[in-house]
Amino acid sequence: MIEILNSAQLAQAKESGALVGGILQSMKERTEVGTNLLDIDRWTKEMIVAAGATSCYVDYAPSFGRGPFGHYICTGVNDAVLHGLPRDYELADGDLLSLDLAVVLGGVAADSAISFIVGENKPAESVALIDATERALAAGIAAAGPGARMGDISHAIGSVLSAAGYPINTEFGGHGIGSTMHQDPHVSNTGRAGRGYTLRPGLMLALEPWVMADTAELVTDDDGWTLRSSTGCRTAHSEHTVAITDHGAEIMTLAK
Repeated sequence: MIEILNSAQLAQAKESGALVGGILQSMKERTEVGTNLLDIDRWTKEMIVAAGATSCYVDYAPSFGRGPFGHYICTGVNDAVLHGLPRDYELADGDLLSLDLAVVLGGVAADSAISFIVGENKPAESVALIDATERALAAGIAAAGPGARMGDISHAIGSVLSAAGYPINTEFGGHGIGSTMHQDPHVSNTGRAGRGYTLRPGLMLALEPWVMADTAELVTDDDGWTLRSSTGCRTAHSEHTVAITDHGAEIMTLAK
């Protein structure tokens, strides 16, 4: 189903998105060497509950996971890039941490992800991975607008990632979002411009470029959820929820 939101729903989406963006920013600020992933999950739960919102993850049980997920935020460390199940792990200096969060507030969902390096050690490979996903996300947003095609977004994202030298996995990508977290249309992280669904005002999309340094192949942890690079290489993930407007694409998931 492709959902087109009305003006009241889009106004609510800004509130949902601001909450998501604010929680992610708070988690980044609170995370330091020695922080446990389970603490990040607990802090996230506290902020979601305090805001009167609902987690999209706790009861999430798609066909590809060993559900329900049972936690409030995805925490991917180093070679873990998607659906990272929080576990008893204390972050080390130089770890690359990806946080992915989705909540529903006032009946509208918002979804965003950030990647950052913990501590003072900043490996060049990790810096480059994060930079590529952030630039690809910006390119995808710039390509989105009324009358554009879904392939325009995919092409813009894929062009940045390919130019940076990274293989692109097409199993998982962006998606429509509205009253629920995952909706049609699928947004691949590479594609052909001028193809696919025509964007309309009121459509919301979660755009999420992610890469692995030297492979496009994923493997699943024994926990049934965490997706890692098959080679053990480092990974990064960036995501915003955007709304198509009469004039372009507006980012919903910015912290206030």
